[in-house]
Amino acid sequence: LAQNGFQVLETQHALRLDIFRNDIVGRHAELSGCNEQFRTGRHRDAMAVLCKGSTDTARIENSPARIRHAFASSARNATLANDERRDYNNRNNSNRDPSMLRPSGTSFLLANAGVASELTTGADIPATAPGTFLVRDIIVENGTIAAITAPGTTHTPGIERIDLRNGIVLPRFVDLHTHIDKGHIFARSPNPDGTFLGARTAVLEDRERRWTADDVRARMNFSLRCAYAHGTSTLRTHIDSLGKQAAISWPVFAEVREAWRGRIDLQAVALFPYDIIVDDEPQFRTLVATVAKYGGVLGGLTFTGAAPDAKLHRALDLLLQAAAAHGLDVDLHVDESDSADARSLEAIADAALRNSFKGRITAGHCCSLSLFSEADRGRVIEKVGEAGMAVVSLPMCNMYLQDRQYGRTPRWRGIAPLHELDKAGVTVAVASDNTRDPFYAYGDLDMLEVFREATRIAHFDHSDRPWLRLIGPASASVMALPDAGCIRVGGPAGLVVTRARTLNELLCRPWSDRVVLVRGEPIDRTLPAYSELDALS
Repeated sequence: LAQNGFQVLETQHALRLDIFRNDIVGRHAELSGCNEQFRTGRHRDAMAVLCKGSTDTARIENSPARIRHAFASSARNATLANDERRDYNNRNNSNRDPSMLRPSGTSFLLANAGVASELTTGADIPATAPGTFLVRDIIVENGTIAAITAPGTTHTPGIERIDLRNGIVLPRFVDLHTHIDKGHIFARSPNPDGTFLGARTAVLEDRERRWTADDVRARMNFSLRCAYAHGTSTLRTHIDSLGKQAAISWPVFAEVREAWRGRIDLQAVALFPYDIIVDDEPQFRTLVATVAKYGGVLGGLTFTGAAPDAKLHRALDLLLQAAAAHGLDVDLHVDESDSADARSLEAIADAALRNSFKGRITAGHCCSLSLFSEADRGRVIEKVGEAGMAVVSLPMCNMYLQDRQYGRTPRWRGIAPLHELDKAGVTVAVASDNTRDPFYAYGDLDMLEVFREATRIAHFDHSDRPWLRLIGPASASVMALPDAGCIRVGGPAGLVVTRARTLNELLCRPWSDRVVLVRGEPIDRTLPAYSELDALS
């Protein structure tokens, strides 16, 4: 009634009644009062209220019974629907549309939230089967998680209560391996054939011609705005650091890191081919000093097409010795290929053991390890575990590049053997990797998308392992940030609120209506328009 009005037409008696919006709007209380009248059969009283002010009231009352019944039936249904809609909205507004979750302050109660024990610390939550969510109340006080309790057990007078109706609440995400310095160049420098070689060639040409400080800064900020809107709290990016680019990109990164402080915590890794360590020692020493100056991580590309040889072993020794001398961790691009010669992972583990390296070593990609024989794979994984290394897989990018041949369906998925590594006790993670650049034409730095796709690609479902940790805690441990990526009592209320109630629901939809809370406050999740990048083309 309030939205559309209605018309009752009875041709036999030429009775026509019109009740329009302007007769009804603002009369919700009166309409609600009709509810009981309809239920008790007092249709005439209800119609008198509904038609208050209408000149047709008397005609309705004196009309044939079946006309009065039709009128009353239509009005009753509309009134009941209005009552039910209002009651539903009052009870469940945040579950119906999380974008409406707008606490009036930074202290509130998220009632009936779905939380996972593997993502929560500091609360009395029993360990459950992986991917199982327990219903709990989350109490936020002044932007801090004050308590996580069983539903309805905590008395919180005067605090706003928001009923999530079992909606899953996640910690803000941790993205361990990205490339925001080369992100969003695909429109101006596409990969000509979708191959790894095509990607490398396109990036090299684009970098030489266009990667000024302004260009890198603009694309970094665009990337971070996307990641922030999706719910990321912590991000590590690799930075192309060969030749003149290091002197351009590292100061820009430091500037961007400071600008984003308090919203996203940033780490950076120097990316360069390993051969410069031996072939150009002055450049390598300068690069190490640059990384140390900006508090970064020492990296490198360990497979460039040849099988491991004495040069690689020497380069790895020098790399780890330099990292140890400057107190740096190491994060390497490893064996991103299906080549039989892509076997540098074992060489890295051997070097770490040989040099008794105490820092953290992360190996990214490790694609070829899946193609090893069972015996070779088992031997390498055992060494990786002994060396205390971590492995991060980049499932979306690896699926895009690996085993690509024009006109031929790929024969393998291109990802590291995560189940076998995890079973051996190696810390594993997944991450976004490239975003809209020649190495991966898609993506938006959304870790929920990454985990959703990784579950399908790597078969995380039908498993007894806590794979959900890969959205936060696993990567945070690699980054030496134990408080990131988890819902921690006493920690900041950095949360991602969804309407999904089970892991299956969480993984079936993108949940683009999720709410992201930073220190207890909902952020503006508007994504930047791609047109903002047009000036960089």
